[in-house]
Amino acid sequence: MFDRDKWQEILFTISQNKLRTFLTGFSVAWGIFMLIVLLGSGTGLQNGAQEEFADTATNSIWVFSGQTSLPYKGMKPGKRIQFDDNDFDWVDNRLNGAQETSGRYYLGSSEVVFNGESGSFQIRTVHPEHQYIEKTLTVKGRFLNQSDIEKKRKVASIGSLVQKTLFKSIDPINKYIEINGVPFKIVGVFEDEGGENEQEILYLPITTAQMVFSGLNQIDMFMFNIDPESSIEESLVIEEQVREKMADLHHFDINDERAIRFWNNIESFQEIQDMFTGINIFIWIIGIMTIIAGIVGISNIMMIVVKERTKEIGIRKALGATPSSVVGLILMESILITSVSGYIGLVLGVGLIELVSTVLPPDTPFFKNPEVDFQIAITATLILITAGAIAGIIPARKAAIIRPIEALRDE
Repeated sequence: MFDRDKWQEILFTISQNKLRTFLTGFSVAWGIFMLIVLLGSGTGLQNGAQEEFADTATNSIWVFSGQTSLPYKGMKPGKRIQFDDNDFDWVDNRLNGAQETSGRYYLGSSEVVFNGESGSFQIRTVHPEHQYIEKTLTVKGRFLNQSDIEKKRKVASIGSLVQKTLFKSIDPINKYIEINGVPFKIVGVFEDEGGENEQEILYLPITTAQMVFSGLNQIDMFMFNIDPESSIEESLVIEEQVREKMADLHHFDINDERAIRFWNNIESFQEIQDMFTGINIFIWIIGIMTIIAGIVGISNIMMIVVKERTKEIGIRKALGATPSSVVGLILMESILITSVSGYIGLVLGVGLIELVSTVLPPDTPFFKNPEVDFQIAITATLILITAGAIAGIIPARKAAIIRPIEALRDE
């Protein structure tokens, strides 16, 4: 394998046929280059899709109120379904499989004022466990707690961008802001993996909002986490339990899909995962087929090489060269051409992906951090070496069975 004379002979042969060697190696380099670029791009798309779930637990189910579209027991379609505290109480305490739970009462965007500074921010009124559903990370102070809910305290947890806008360098903890003219005490500052939009939000206790902003006992939606190990089928069973109970409490047809709507993150996330699994399989098929085309090209070229060197091989065998040494010579040349050209394609592919990752705007939707996994690079390298060996097998076997007397007659 490390015979110096053999390598010198191989390099001499390659140097005598530069154009042929270049065109042969280009097909392999192009195949690896396209495989790496496609895999990197697929990773970028997958990262972008997964980022859409970054700020929400992937084991959560969200339930939205709607409007009936089917008649039920004499009632005409078009009745608006309004959730209330009783619905949330059932979900929180009696729904099998529900873990962290929260409701929301909508306030929308409101004017928030602090010491003459003001801005319009989205207000979310929630229960304490909402932080686990929305992946809210408290970086200063605390989030809302159960005591805030029970005592209907006028407190708020604000996003880091709200702090930056209203408070500048002032510590906001225990300071008071006004929301629609009502004072609220800041108890915490949070950040959110969902990006800047999710950090321009204020969280208030839902019971306080219901009391202060005339919400009575209304809830506009609720959400809950289930066991992270739950299957899609198990999540759909829990969905059905909720639909049956809400249909019973609010008197609508259980088959009326517009009366209440579900956003099942477990199902949505798994669909995304399955889609990208299929994409990756497709990419590997295309890449492998391209590499196979290159292998066929190299194998044909090596057949030509064997044909051109028939007399030389015959002389070698007449002087005592073993078939294995002849096979090794052809295989080494095939592996060298394949590995070097493939490695060049690998480096160029990785370089292009890194360049795109560097210049890509961070807020590009659905495409984030394209990259090539180290294990994929190792796999591609092993494919190259294997491909080179496969490409040289048939020509090498042909060279090995050449009979010296016939080779010396060959023109």
